[in-house]
Amino acid sequence: MSKKSKVDHGKMTKRQWTWHMMKRYKIGYIMIAPFMLLFFFFTIIPVIASLLVGFTDYNMLEVPNWVWFDNYITLFLDDELFITALQNTMIFAVLVGPASFILSFVVAWFINELSPRTRSIVTLIFYAPSISGGAYTIFGYIFASDSYGLVNGWLLKFGFIDSPILFFTDVKWIMPLCVAIALWMSLGTSFLSFVAGLQGIDRSQFEAAAVDGITNRWQELWYVTLPNMKPQLIFGSVMSITNSFGFGGVVTALAGNPSTDYVAYTISHHIEEYGGARMEIGYSSAISFILFLIMITANSFIVKLLSKVGE
Repeated sequence: MSKKSKVDHGKMTKRQWTWHMMKRYKIGYIMIAPFMLLFFFFTIIPVIASLLVGFTDYNMLEVPNWVWFDNYITLFLDDELFITALQNTMIFAVLVGPASFILSFVVAWFINELSPRTRSIVTLIFYAPSISGGAYTIFGYIFASDSYGLVNGWLLKFGFIDSPILFFTDVKWIMPLCVAIALWMSLGTSFLSFVAGLQGIDRSQFEAAAVDGITNRWQELWYVTLPNMKPQLIFGSVMSITNSFGFGGVVTALAGNPSTDYVAYTISHHIEEYGGARMEIGYSSAISFILFLIMITANSFIVKLLSKVGE
């Protein structure tokens, strides 16, 4: 870059410099424009609309009226089912989110040590549950509530029980089983990103670390592997948190909606109840925005925590 060009850039305002860089890299902006338009119209606008509609009594049949904070006051002071859903959602998120994140990384780290051909096969085996449409059918068969279920059949055969256990209607079993199944199905996109991140680390860094005094695999993990994988770790954490807060689909498929005594009733179910069954769009929008705020707060905390990795 010439001296004159540097001087000209130094005299530019922030807006002029931004416009200059956009013209300079216009091909890149044109290429990402379709995605940005879709993201704006199908993500940004719905979030803003949800916030606004949450201050109304909109029911899709009548002209909405502004009720301001009435929906939020009702949620926290007069809706016991929402409090139950909030508690269950937080339990699921605390149990499934971190465990899913750690499990995905540990499995990816293990697979990275295998030979390329074996790695490809094992990656497919671990990733398949997250995309398999038959996963719920398999678990429905394993924990079927009669003697034909795999678990009940073996327990009856060896005399551990006298009658079949109603796994997905018994309040003692619904929550533990749903959490365990969600963990088993959690090796999805974040797992693949971890595999890719581990493959992308320059091997010479491990040799340099050994020269600098790294003496074991745990130090190698903390000071070399994890710092090189910060983008993948952040992406994986966001995916794990998002999936753990949107846990309702697993419960609905296995235990129905609502589950027995609402033992696994989540915020997602509450949104479906008011937005789908009752058509109270204003109220369901308020619930959705609360869930959005919780997820944003959790993601911000985790990203800040991961930024300290390797320090």
